[in-house]
Amino acid sequence: MLKAQLVSYLQRELAISNSAIAVALKQAEQDACQLPVVLWQYGLVTIEQLNLIFDWLESQPT
Repeated sequence: MLKAQLVSYLQRELAISNSAIAVALKQAEQDACQLPVVLWQYGLVTIEQLNLIFDWLESQPT
């Protein structure tokens, strides 16, 4: 599932904390693709990290 892979990527590659991910997941419950935007809106990732996340999402098979 893409959501689980995204969470794993955030933890592994960007060292986003579990608590930050949990907060964002609550806000983006309906759509995993909204998760990066929520992380950015809450100041939990930088714009550079947001771009890395979107690049990663684009590289994932559909």
